[in-house]
Amino acid sequence: MLQVAVGFSTLLFSLGLDQAYVREFHEAEDKAALLKCAVLPGLILLLITLVLLISRGGALAGWLFERHEWYLTLLVVVAILSTFISRFLSLILRMSERGLAFSMSQVLPKLLLLGVIGLYVIIGEDKNLNNLLLANTLSVVLVSAIFAFNTRADWAAGVLSKLDIQQLKSMLMFGLPLILGGVAFWGLTAIDKLFLRTLANFEELGIYSVSVSFAAAATILQSIFTTVWIPTVYKWVSKGDGLDRVLGVIRYALAVVVIAYCLAGLLSWILTLFLPIEYGSVQWIVVSCLGYPLLYTLSETTVVGIGVTRRSIFAMLPAIVAFAVNCIGNWLLIPRFGAAGAAVSTSISFWVFFILRTELSIYVWKPIPRGLLYTYTTILVAGAAIFTLWGQNISTWMYIFWFLVLISSIYKFKTEVHHVFNFFFSSH
Repeated sequence: MLQVAVGFSTLLFSLGLDQAYVREFHEAEDKAALLKCAVLPGLILLLITLVLLISRGGALAGWLFERHEWYLTLLVVVAILSTFISRFLSLILRMSERGLAFSMSQVLPKLLLLGVIGLYVIIGEDKNLNNLLLANTLSVVLVSAIFAFNTRADWAAGVLSKLDIQQLKSMLMFGLPLILGGVAFWGLTAIDKLFLRTLANFEELGIYSVSVSFAAAATILQSIFTTVWIPTVYKWVSKGDGLDRVLGVIRYALAVVVIAYCLAGLLSWILTLFLPIEYGSVQWIVVSCLGYPLLYTLSETTVVGIGVTRRSIFAMLPAIVAFAVNCIGNWLLIPRFGAAGAAVSTSISFWVFFILRTELSIYVWKPIPRGLLYTYTTILVAGAAIFTLWGQNISTWMYIFWFLVLISSIYKFKTEVHHVFNFFFSSH
């Protein structure tokens, strides 16, 4: 629930200006003024909101954790503010192509959180909500401080720069339409947990969370790819490069997605070796949980037209429609299938999200071949849904299915697979 609150706040109060900053970075002459325009409006609104929340005492903690304690509300507020600041400081590293520092920005929060929890274990602290929340808050505060030190020259110049009202208006015109889409996307990724909490029980929520955690291995791929891809494609466009390079990347991304799905379906049984028996259903659920990171990553390659043409109004529609689909899917499936129903609903929703992003990008920019995209993703999502809901009863047939899809994809993408193999294993 902390992650849900932090994610929502960062999306809402960024006002879409974080994406406007990325879009305009390579074309802006004054990078410091661009940073100030991106950060200042959302930071002011966030500070006002957080002060109001603190004045309400433990109300926020009561809603999130059913614990009306002012101390817990304060920790949540500090975590939200630190995460918001870290978001923009990490963008400085990303757009300045300081790869190692940005990579650390993605890893440090997890490492510091593990470090604090490890310290709890060593000194024998109680395993309770207060200490867990404190560990999360400490980790994001430390990360924010480290980023502030690494980017001190950039944000100091931004503080001293003059606020360009015309540039701010232009960035808001690009970013504001993204807010509704951003909030809908947050809902798309968080509504499953809220429905499970309401329509099922904490046991099902726990099983689902474990499944999502294993699927988060693919989120690493998503994070790395989107980090590199978005600035790169904007740079290509600013130099007048054509569509061919984008189409090539789409084929590679599709090949990775198909093979990742198939390997997950074939090897998910390994998870049972590391989990207690009550978490046995995770091996079936985890494949559908891959829908979010893998289909989102694939959609990032096909949606570039919306960003290139600055038609950001079209960016919100896919998230809104997919959010509605996920709400209906969770409402129908969770009462019967629990965590498995939530996973399937979210997977189908991200398939809808991918389709709509692709079609709208084509509408505002240039056509791309998509028969192969839609054929394979439909097969994967349908196969994952059957695997998650009924795989335990037809496991042999499902393993045959994943094996056949894997063989067909290796043949279909043999050129891409060959290039990747040579890249990693060539002697030179």
